[in-house]
Amino acid sequence: MSDEEVVVEEGIPSSQNPLVSVTFQRDSRRKEKYLEAEPKALGITQIGLGLYKIIGVGVLLAKGQGEPSLDITLIVLSLLVVIAGYVAVSAQNLHLPKLRACLGMQIVSCVACIVNMIFTLVKLGNSVHGCWVYTYDSGENNKSKYAEMCHQLEKMHAHFFAGGVLIQAALLAISVTLAAYCCKVVNCCGPAPKMPMITVQTPQRAETNQLNVQD
Repeated sequence: MSDEEVVVEEGIPSSQNPLVSVTFQRDSRRKEKYLEAEPKALGITQIGLGLYKIIGVGVLLAKGQGEPSLDITLIVLSLLVVIAGYVAVSAQNLHLPKLRACLGMQIVSCVACIVNMIFTLVKLGNSVHGCWVYTYDSGENNKSKYAEMCHQLEKMHAHFFAGGVLIQAALLAISVTLAAYCCKVVNCCGPAPKMPMITVQTPQRAETNQLNVQD
């Protein structure tokens, strides 16, 4: 079917103008569906949560409380999520190239969130530092002091990375939502939908058209 196809009533000669005609046209306002996803709010949320993750992991890494191999990967992937949020906000002008870029970045963000969630779970499991070591410390006062500090550090790590799992789940949901709306706009999953346009002519206008044809 072409971009515009007219279907007329049966039983009317082709030389006559039909009283009712149905025209199928592309929806010129389909790009506005992207705005229904509230891309500004979701994009800013992506940027904020991504920066929070980068800063938190960076602080722990700077204090020597992290694992460089995992933390650097978390920071890089979180940076991709921040970029995806920025592209989502900038795509509000509904330019098709930006919408396509937004779709690509949101897909990348989905993958990044899944990997970050796995790494965060790994770090959550590694947050137990083995405070039993301090039971062999010489001196009852030192043993009690260091053991208490160790348990506090364990709790801090556990709470931080447990919250990190929830953050990654929220970022994944945001990325999937924005990717779905971008897919609707750029028609990556199928042809663009067509809207029926019904035109009804008055009998007087139809008779005038018939007289013009006969002349």
